Amino acid sequence: MTYTINDIEILISTMNRDSLDFLVPMFPNSHFFNFQILIVNQIQNEKKLTSSYSNVRVINSVEKGLSKSRNLALENAIGKILVIADDDIIYKETFITKIINAYHKFPDAGVIIFSAVNSEGSLIKKYPLNSKNNLNFFDILNASSIEITLNKSIIDEARIKFDKIFGLGGIFEIGEEAVFLSDLKKKNKQLVFEPDVIVKHEGFTSSDKKSIVEKYYIQGALFTRIFNRNYIFWIFVKLFFDLKQDKIKFSSIVNLFKNAKQGHKEFERLQYENNE
Repeated sequence: MTYTINDIEILISTMNRDSLDFLVPMFPNSHFFNFQILIVNQIQNEKKLTSSYSNVRVINSVEKGLSKSRNLALENAIGKILVIADDDIIYKETFITKIINAYHKFPDAGVIIFSAVNSEGSLIKKYPLNSKNNLNFFDILNASSIEITLNKSIIDEARIKFDKIFGLGGIFEIGEEAVFLSDLKKKNKQLVFEPDVIVKHEGFTSSDKKSIVEKYYIQGALFTRIFNRNYIFWIFVKLFFDLKQDKIKFSSIVNLFKNAKQGHKEFERLQYENNE
């Protein structure tokens, strides 16, 4: 299949907007009316966002939570290739071309993850140097939503949605990308990494704003959701790498492990309540 710019749809999650002005800095190299865009605007008052542009569609929703916003976007998307977006990012000049080329290179990919840079132009994390056509769970756990693009037909076939208890506004406020990608991997969908940079993110991520104690609490739930009974192994893996990278002190290991166990117990409690 050959893709064009009109096959790419950008899915933007935002809140309490009443103007499209926020789109202008997101696309500094071309006017936003050159792109197919779907905005999910979660609102808390009667002010609604409207669009007079045929290429910019808007859904105003009273629901709360980032994963609910992402799911609503997926349900209403019409593009063949979907780009997951937040409202505080800046797209690089050739991002559409890079996305199209990647899907021509990997036509069976359900997901292609790209690279992102910070305000200084440096990569926001350590990425693989080359393409990867079969991402492992370490890659998945390292993914950020703004790096993710999706092949809509494959996602629809897999019937995978974002888990609403993870992500901003959910019970566990990070990790929704890892859960979504792991669910796709378990259905044997191809997950690809392409090292091209498509986006800039100048601020702190949701994860950056969390304390190390909060992160381990959420990781306990996250690892339980993804790995089930093997969650403890992944907690120890996380502790080992954080210790090795000087992100934590040896003296904090016991306390962080306890926090992860508490997250595990809370997730199990919620699952029990939902299954009753």
